[in-house]
Amino acid sequence: MDDYPLIENHGLLGDLQTAALVTTEGTVDWLCFPRFDSPSVFGALLDKDKGGHCTVRPATATYTTKQLYLPDTAILVTRFMTEAGAGEVLDFMPVTGTTATPSHRLVRMLRCVRGSMTFDVDIAPRFNYGRTAHRLHITEQGAVFAAENGVELTVHPIREPEDQRLVDVLTDRGDDLHFTLALRAGQQRGLVLESAAAGPPKQIRIAEYQQLFDETRRFWRSWLAQSQYSGRWRETVERSAITLKLMTYAPSGALVAAPTAALPEQLGGERNWDYRFTWIRDAAFSVYALLGLGFTHEARAFIVWIGDRVKERAGSEGDSGPLNIMYRVDGSSDLEEEILEHWEGYAGSAPVRIGNGAATQLQLDIYGEAMDSIYFAHRHGIQLGHHGWTSLLTNLDWLVDHWDQAGEGLWETRGGRKHFTYGRVMSWVAFDRALRLAESNGRPAAAARWSSERDAIYEQVMTKGWSEGRRAFVQHYGSDVLDSSLLRMSTVGFITPEDPLWTSALDAMEEELVSDSLVYRYNPEASPDGLRGSEGTFSLCTFMYVDALARAGRIDRARLVFEKMLGYANHLGLFSEEIDLTGRQLGNFPQAFTHLALIDAAITLNEALGRR
Repeated sequence: MDDYPLIENHGLLGDLQTAALVTTEGTVDWLCFPRFDSPSVFGALLDKDKGGHCTVRPATATYTTKQLYLPDTAILVTRFMTEAGAGEVLDFMPVTGTTATPSHRLVRMLRCVRGSMTFDVDIAPRFNYGRTAHRLHITEQGAVFAAENGVELTVHPIREPEDQRLVDVLTDRGDDLHFTLALRAGQQRGLVLESAAAGPPKQIRIAEYQQLFDETRRFWRSWLAQSQYSGRWRETVERSAITLKLMTYAPSGALVAAPTAALPEQLGGERNWDYRFTWIRDAAFSVYALLGLGFTHEARAFIVWIGDRVKERAGSEGDSGPLNIMYRVDGSSDLEEEILEHWEGYAGSAPVRIGNGAATQLQLDIYGEAMDSIYFAHRHGIQLGHHGWTSLLTNLDWLVDHWDQAGEGLWETRGGRKHFTYGRVMSWVAFDRALRLAESNGRPAAAARWSSERDAIYEQVMTKGWSEGRRAFVQHYGSDVLDSSLLRMSTVGFITPEDPLWTSALDAMEEELVSDSLVYRYNPEASPDGLRGSEGTFSLCTFMYVDALARAGRIDRARLVFEKMLGYANHLGLFSEEIDLTGRQLGNFPQAFTHLALIDAAITLNEALGRR
């Protein structure tokens, strides 16, 4: 474990088509080109020896580091302090726009701000998850890493032509680039790593670098200025909003669940999944969060993306229904899962999985989440056209015939299909929101049938989904297992927050699933999910718990839980998927679902506090 940085010891960069992780020690140990779901170029996060990295650090054994974002931006500053001086690395990725491109740039500017500092710089890419060899070509103007599969990574130096040459290049380490850079206070040099460059390496003058920096800073500040949130946790909420934007694939509007793959939910365990894809569920949740903050453009893009998925498979009869639970960022559905046997995994946590075998699971809740987001968007002025509505009709026709069956459920368990209560609740939501949309817009609808199915689901959940013994709603029919996904029952309006049944269920969940302020998804020992090992508390579920508490009028408790949870964020305000007993973050990082739930909880709690 000592050879790997803590998962939370990273900052996130991105250009709205791909993303990079930078450690607090100045190492880029995760970067995929040209998209989030492309093979990695730097992957030391999952194998320190074979994964590849780009490292900038002081050429001394003793130093301390600090890391921060420039305010209101996604520009990352990693600072180094030594007895001889202080230096910093300023990292960012210029935003590429809405047209998919193979060319992407990572800018790394090295500065000495006090005294003097010599930096060691190592650039050691490993293409195609370390499976493809490459050759290094060094010129007077820079360098090119050329992989055998035709992929190239170009290194452009940032300097003035007349500047004193301060770089000492070392070429005795194979086909990697290693050099030292000695700077005094006020001096700076940098480099740009570019995939699929249009030409050979070139020196980039300071004025050109400054333009890239100014444009990137202006983009992020202009984008964030659209936020309408003015509540108690403004900086936290806005950092979450920027993080979500960084995980959005601009050409399609899709939001990846996380920019990483195979980070473990338990160190040494097998729960290591690839999250670089777009879940219907996450896309739907993003609509609530972003519209709640006033980001209508992004919410509209997500609605269009969801609508495209609905239309392209409308009427299909696959085993998983007309919707897949997840897609690639371009909307394609080839997510075949494979294991990278040659990689050891983060801190030895194998297997390293890429692709995702859960893509074809049957998860009935996604139909409710899609309909709820469309309905919510409609209430905020984002209208559904005729073709979109007719496609929804075919999906609803399918759901009428299939809601009363077992599925894999929200948590994508691999222990066999069950009649999950949450899936039933969200099927109820699908019919309920469809009825409301049809009535408010005068759209053709099988209203009587939808109403009958909605009511049947309600009666079934209240009888089969309720356990008198536990005085709570249960994970799946015929069990007494509790599940924190059901915290959303009051949020979606299936039950009122003050209903005695609901407050009793909240009490039961607090007793069994809440550890101090942190919330588990469920108890895998009581409900085997087909996988070995355990897991930490789910950060998403903790924020869902805050939302449920606030809606139930337990405002002081909600605020305490929320404030405690914020204390588990990393130094930049970022959250991964889980938190273990030591407070360490686990799972893919950062996780979109957690930041979406944070925003929702902050909005709900802020409004509840304002009503007191």
